Amino acid sequence: MLMLALRGIRLRWVTFVGSFLALVLGVGLIAATGLALAATFDAPERGPERFAAAPVVVRADGALRVDTPTGTRTAPLDRPGPVPPGLAAQLASLGRTVEDRSFPADIMDPQPGQDDDARVGHPWSVAAAAPYRLATGRAPAAPGDVVVTTGSGGPRLRTGDRVRVRTPAGSEARTVVGTVAGRGFEDAVFFTDDEAARISPDVDALVVHADATAVRDALGPDSGMDVLTGHDRRHADPDPDRDARALVSVNALLGTAAGITLFVSAAVVASTFSYAVAQRRREFGLLRTAGATPGQIRRTVLAESVLVGVVASAAGTLLGVGGAPLLVRRMTEAGLAPSWFALGDPSWPLHTAFWTGVSVATAAALVSCHRAGRTAPTEALREAAVDSRVMPVSRWAAAVLVLLLGLGLPALALATDPGDLLGRKSYVTRPMILIVGCALLAPVLVRPVGRLLTWLPARLPGATGVLVRENTAAGVRRTAAVAAPVLITVALAASLTGTVATLEEARATEARTATTADFVVTPGQEGRPLAPAFLERVRDIDGAVVSASRSTAVTVLEEHTALVSSEARAVDPARLAAVAKLPVTAGRLADLDDDAIVVNEEWLTTRVGDRVTVWLGDGSERSLRIAAVLATGTGDNGVYVTPRNAGGADVDRIDVEVAPGGDRHAVAAALTTAAADTGTRVATRAAWLAPTAPGPDDHTRTGLRMILGIALLSTATALANTLVMATSGRGRDLAVLRLSGATVPQVLRLVVAEAVAAVGVGAVLGGVVAAVNLLVVRCGLALLGVTSGVVVPWGMLGLVVAAAALLAAGSAVLPALSALRTRPVELAGSRE
Repeated sequence: MLMLALRGIRLRWVTFVGSFLALVLGVGLIAATGLALAATFDAPERGPERFAAAPVVVRADGALRVDTPTGTRTAPLDRPGPVPPGLAAQLASLGRTVEDRSFPADIMDPQPGQDDDARVGHPWSVAAAAPYRLATGRAPAAPGDVVVTTGSGGPRLRTGDRVRVRTPAGSEARTVVGTVAGRGFEDAVFFTDDEAARISPDVDALVVHADATAVRDALGPDSGMDVLTGHDRRHADPDPDRDARALVSVNALLGTAAGITLFVSAAVVASTFSYAVAQRRREFGLLRTAGATPGQIRRTVLAESVLVGVVASAAGTLLGVGGAPLLVRRMTEAGLAPSWFALGDPSWPLHTAFWTGVSVATAAALVSCHRAGRTAPTEALREAAVDSRVMPVSRWAAAVLVLLLGLGLPALALATDPGDLLGRKSYVTRPMILIVGCALLAPVLVRPVGRLLTWLPARLPGATGVLVRENTAAGVRRTAAVAAPVLITVALAASLTGTVATLEEARATEARTATTADFVVTPGQEGRPLAPAFLERVRDIDGAVVSASRSTAVTVLEEHTALVSSEARAVDPARLAAVAKLPVTAGRLADLDDDAIVVNEEWLTTRVGDRVTVWLGDGSERSLRIAAVLATGTGDNGVYVTPRNAGGADVDRIDVEVAPGGDRHAVAAALTTAAADTGTRVATRAAWLAPTAPGPDDHTRTGLRMILGIALLSTATALANTLVMATSGRGRDLAVLRLSGATVPQVLRLVVAEAVAAVGVGAVLGGVVAAVNLLVVRCGLALLGVTSGVVVPWGMLGLVVAAAALLAAGSAVLPALSALRTRPVELAGSRE
């Protein structure tokens, strides 16, 4: 049996080369993504940075703790408080203490209109906690002295330079008296301790040179302070969770890529094997005539497939080992992974990829060999090329079940939880189910779709159009095999890119609808508060309504078991209506006061007038009345409270509406004047909304392009191989055409037209799948209260279909040219 399988592979290598290449690519991509995915699980533990050399760090407790019937639940606080004044003196008896303060300290560019060098300020005494060491110059000694880090992407600074530094206390000229080498996690400016305390009175952390146990005993159990040592000192770093968030994003991206790759590989391999078995009907019929049993036929096909699967999986594993470093480098260059992300040395992804490839080949062969075993001996006498009974009952049943599943799950989600349809897992997996259903029904759909596409060509002068129509209808299996990779390509590309673009447009529409202000003022650097100097200048502008707001968070205990935090904005209720139009579904925004809250429909409690217990950004507990409820939308409709419930947050946005009768140009000039030298960005409504509009270069689209590029390699290979295999097996058909008087160019045009027609069939079926998915997304958005339209990626669709048509034409012409080199008489009488 093994020798027979090896001989069959050698004689029919064209039949197996496509499956082999598809498996090699699929296994290689799974191995590469698996190795990168494993690196996210085994990433080296990142140690502390800001306080790497500090023995003990004391800071305010950054966690909210709530006792529940099932235990204590914790959640991070949005605004942990400062270290209490006098705590350094209290702990001084245990050892030396150093106070740390962190505040914006931007080095202003002397050229107007240029971006400033965003930095963070600290007192010099805490520099040793990192540790920073002087590279040149000396420590700051006077209020106008600063020491700066070097090696960042900003302007190159030297000892002796005069720079203008903007801090919360204003902008002043200062002298660089020393430099220290940057450590990568921040660009810093160091001041004298007294100057840092003048600029930022609050103490953010305290370094204590003492035993940690003694520090804890001195503070007591109810101090509200965290005592950090060892790796826990990382919690005092700026944005300590950034690495964890980056790894979660990388993990999600690679997991999606591996899942799509596995799906595409399995689909194209199954399609290729199925068509290869269909092409060998006469061969199997001859074996049955010679006495072979159905079991022997099945074992032969299975052995051939397993051999191909083992060799292809081994080659794919080697390809993945070589491709994984390239994948990681591309991800870091594109900003999809942090710069420190690197591969480890686990072997389990390689084993997984290898056995996945073997399993895919075996599973595909099991379906195909069942059909091969049913081949009757009379098939050896078959001469007609017309496919008959291409859809057995089992395939009908599978197709109907899969389609019911693919349509039923979105219908259930629309009825119960429309927001679930907008998640990545949903809109990535949903097209796959429908693709499988359409692929199973392809033999039935090919004839009507093919006749529709060839209706006009068949009525044009000449026989080419008629022949294309009839050959497409007669060779159902061939047309379906060619259309399958195109179906997968078009459906995935249009569904994924269209869904992402539609969701981006929905978010942009929400932002445009909700923001009615003429101007929006934000800090020059995201995450910072607006400069106090600017707030003083814009408090009263003639002819304008000024609405200041703060970003904060509120936390609620859901079902007495889980703490759920929501983004919130603290606003002045009296001014909010003038600058915003929120999607209110119940209640009134005018009822928002210091004893009330505005929530959205995602909250468990959404009845106007009910009271909810919430914890503010600083951890304080409040019982607030629900004043109004907002539509869920795409998830950006957050919570609204008053400034009293902002939890210590500072103003970070101002919406300005020109009052009736006011002068827009005068208001704009007043805002621009007030923003001078404060690092504040004043934008018109259109300019502020522009970044929310769909764009081609964000990380989501970059990752999506990477995923689709990886998956479409397999479909392109399958398309090319299927056409080479199909055209190579039509030598006698082409010879008959030549003997009937057709010239070589006419035969080639016919071959190209048939290939393009098959691509058109796949494109139409893929377009139907994509249309259903985008319709589901549109319905979900409508139920969530979003009125934006569907964004169809026509450019992407045109590019994919054109590329598939060109690839199909080339893959069909080359074997046809090779066949036409033989004299038609000899070719017509040749044996299969």
